[in-house]
Amino acid sequence: MRSVTYIADNDITLLHSGTDYFPALIGAIDAARFDIYFETYIFADDDTGAAVQAALMRAAARGVVVCMITDWFGTGNARVRRMHAELEAAQVQHRIFNPWFRRGVTRTHRKICVVDRQLALVGGININDDMYCDHDRSIRLAAPRWDFAVAVRGPLVAAIHQEAQAQWARLGKLGLFKRLHLYREMRAVNKEQALDQARNVVKAGFVVRDNLRNRRTIQRAYLQALGRAKNSVLLANPYFAPGRKFREALASAARRGVEVVLLIGVGEIWLQDAVAHSFYPKLLEAGVKLVEYRKTQLHAKVAVVDDDWATVGSSNVDGLSLFLNQEANVVIKDAAFSRHLRGHIERAIADGVVVHQDDFAHVGRFRRLGYEAAFVLYKLAMRVFAIGKYA
Repeated sequence: MRSVTYIADNDITLLHSGTDYFPALIGAIDAARFDIYFETYIFADDDTGAAVQAALMRAAARGVVVCMITDWFGTGNARVRRMHAELEAAQVQHRIFNPWFRRGVTRTHRKICVVDRQLALVGGININDDMYCDHDRSIRLAAPRWDFAVAVRGPLVAAIHQEAQAQWARLGKLGLFKRLHLYREMRAVNKEQALDQARNVVKAGFVVRDNLRNRRTIQRAYLQALGRAKNSVLLANPYFAPGRKFREALASAARRGVEVVLLIGVGEIWLQDAVAHSFYPKLLEAGVKLVEYRKTQLHAKVAVVDDDWATVGSSNVDGLSLFLNQEANVVIKDAAFSRHLRGHIERAIADGVVVHQDDFAHVGRFRRLGYEAAFVLYKLAMRVFAIGKYA
């Protein structure tokens, strides 16, 4: 099982929700001098989207090379086509990921911005208003969406830039030989990072998931951290539907005395909630503490293990993110950062509703069957779309 490649001497700042993220993003774009690589899943047609788009267009107007990728499905056909024309007219280079599912069902779910090869922003925050539900923008939230990103400065930015640049190249017109050359370049960069790992103190790593050589990279990072956990695991995720190995790793950690707490977003998609509920009895029996977050939309994909391992990124703990879509996470080995993120998660847990084993004693037979049926349908769909990798 390949381990995460950690690189030392980075400065990493946690950004909580759009309140922190959008000023940091727009400020970085406005300060750009040379180039910007930008990727997102959702780029909404709202005030937030207009502000970020205007910043990207300002950068291009002053001579910055701006390379922008938006997902066709996440952003929507009408929106992405209209935006494409506006961006191209403003000299922003814009590529649309997998329009009309021409390259299969895979989506790019990554949220990345790299500016001048000096600063990278990575996380789970889309370009949309914090106060409106991302799957139905007519629904106003009771509180700002709960989500996170990180701002990275230091040697790790080179790895993030390399991946963003490679993604941009892959979406262009590359022949077979150019694609092979790009693949070899990526392998060479990974080998250089491995040498840095041997020389430097561990600090942070950048992990991506794709359908080439990084098919299980993010799941492996989680499984290794769970397997080594000694004291505690805090995991927050909106769409909880992992495969068997991930569920067993959580249960195993709890059975050996590790405090395992899952903070799960609910109330957004009925089928998703039903699939998650199908896992509850066995997880509770193993000693996992389950907390449902209902204060607002939970969109964060974050975890802290033993106060010295943390991750922030775009990857949900479900079949789509772990086995099908393109994702990007930063993994941090730093006690101060981990404690800071832990504080945010603990406050959210305090706002949540704890699920007890007794709660399921009152769940009717037909509802239980509904949960199981939802999981069977989900598993079947994931095995089809992920070509059997979901288990």
